[in-house]
Amino acid sequence: MSHDALLAELISIVGERYVVTAAPDTAAFLTDHRGRYTGEALAVVKPASTAEVSGVVKACAAAGVAIVPQGGNTGLCGAATPVGPRPSIVLRLDRMNRIRAVSAAEETITVEAGCILADIQAAAARDGLLFPLSLGAEGSCQIGGNIATNAGGIAVLRYGNMRQLVLGLEVVLADGTVLGGLRRLRKDNSGYDLKQLFVGAEGTLGIVTAATLKLFPAIRSRSIAMMQIAGVADALTLFAQARKTFGERISSFEIIGSSYMDFVLKYVTGTVMPFAQPAPWYLLLEVGDSRPDAPLAADMEAFLGEIFEAGLVSDAVIGSSLAQEEAIWKLRHGVTGEFKLAGKTMSHDTSVPVAEQPAFVERVEAAVLAAYPDANVMMVGHIGDGNIHVVVLFPHERFATAEAFEAASDDVDVIIDDIAMDLGGSITAEHGVGYTYRKRLARTKNPDELLLMRGIKQMLDPNGLMNPGKIFLPAEPA
Repeated sequence: MSHDALLAELISIVGERYVVTAAPDTAAFLTDHRGRYTGEALAVVKPASTAEVSGVVKACAAAGVAIVPQGGNTGLCGAATPVGPRPSIVLRLDRMNRIRAVSAAEETITVEAGCILADIQAAAARDGLLFPLSLGAEGSCQIGGNIATNAGGIAVLRYGNMRQLVLGLEVVLADGTVLGGLRRLRKDNSGYDLKQLFVGAEGTLGIVTAATLKLFPAIRSRSIAMMQIAGVADALTLFAQARKTFGERISSFEIIGSSYMDFVLKYVTGTVMPFAQPAPWYLLLEVGDSRPDAPLAADMEAFLGEIFEAGLVSDAVIGSSLAQEEAIWKLRHGVTGEFKLAGKTMSHDTSVPVAEQPAFVERVEAAVLAAYPDANVMMVGHIGDGNIHVVVLFPHERFATAEAFEAASDDVDVIIDDIAMDLGGSITAEHGVGYTYRKRLARTKNPDELLLMRGIKQMLDPNGLMNPGKIFLPAEPA
């Protein structure tokens, strides 16, 4: 089938309005969120139903054209950008944005893949329930993308990653077959848990079109505090103490380095330092309870009193109003496009065992600055689950060419990855692999695991049409 014939077939499936080919109209879908990659596509196709997705996939398979699924295009590793090695279409799921069912009795919600994360949160809230996935892009990211990347966010400590929130999936496979698995079961031990193959697969095995997700009782009382501390080792001590005090009511335990805090205060409009003096590190603790009368404020004050007396914090503030709570969170979550405005950035999404975080941050900062003394090494992350984001920032003029920047970025990757692997960690905790981390994955992943991953890919997508060029580097010639 020629490309012109394919486009005609796609129009017959989804309608002429929803097969977009004009360059001005497709441009926004061909570049990744960070502006690092720009690809090409025969068209941007926008189906409205699972049946239409299936039809699009069958048509593309017949034509030998690849499919790049794209949600809100908010990913950080280029996974939704058509930069693969063969002609492709971008498959946008915006029109598949229906909430199919909410069950308060079962605490489940069934949604289509194009639903905006914030809309799912709001739908759950209307029934007095909580969908706990929360991240900076929740106003524009889509749940299909969240599932495809196994998104994490700020509440992983209490509720788990996206993987732990999925009960069932509906997936269109590489030949157009619809795998209908929208089960609402909390327990199902009937063989392989196939849905987990597609969570975190970044669209390389199939296209998620709908999902049944877990809900939880709504949080009706909460308390948020920010503390100043001397080092990451103190953060771990405080984490252990907080768990003894609050138990499973801890929803977030975030750490912010001083250089990251300085950056936020300088570049993010509306942020205010809540302390009289700066500190080496800052901790953000949020606790919540489903009871509206839970004495969390009093518990937080008592907790802060104990850790002050133990000399673990130098200062602390408690959010006493919604505005103050939002202002505290903005210091952690306010950065969006500011890094691009400030300079050339190299961003990392590393995880190490929780106990190894002090060693990780100390070794990474020392090693990066030894290699690049002019770098600004910023760290922020989820101290409770071992996920430290390292951002290495250079002035715009630091690299004369894009090639020079990429070479330095590769060098920094090796520095950070070697330390992470030495400590038993992973190169990516919640961002996925996409296009950006392929070389790093090939270098650090256990070869036997990587071989098995390639085998699964070959079995489910023998013609390599599902988001090619992502996760894996091109196979070496035999």
